[in-house]
Amino acid sequence: MALTEKKRRFADALLSGASNKKAAIDAGYSEKTAPQAGSKLAKDPDVLAYLERRRKFDQAKEEVKAETQKVNSERAAETEASGNDPIAFLERMMANELEDPKLRIDAAKALLPYKHAKKGELGKKEQAQVKASEVAQGRFGSRKPPLSVVR
Repeated sequence: MALTEKKRRFADALLSGASNKKAAIDAGYSEKTAPQAGSKLAKDPDVLAYLERRRKFDQAKEEVKAETQKVNSERAAETEASGNDPIAFLERMMANELEDPKLRIDAAKALLPYKHAKKGELGKKEQAQVKASEVAQGRFGSRKPPLSVVR
């Protein structure tokens, strides 16, 4: 089964320090069934994988943050502030292991036309040229000139 929105909210609540019961209630489960749901979700493989990804990501993020500040804090702040490039945004989204796999796939699909043109995607002039060459090959195309006669 996939990581649903409720499971993700449960995992985020666990990461913030809530107990299984409180995390289940925060995720939207009934208060009556919250202890059972919390126990079940705490053992769910999707939730465990998400928690592991989040912990690794947060740890790597802290390491990168410290390294970036050490190397060049002014440039790093400038780069983060100028997130106007949609291609760079989609590339970051696609490479982010923390994000939902479906969202990463959607980012890759959106990025695809920027990197690879569709086969046969031509402009108006190129399309006209292709059509003209196709017509020239058919029945109404130009014929061979007559053979020259030697006198």
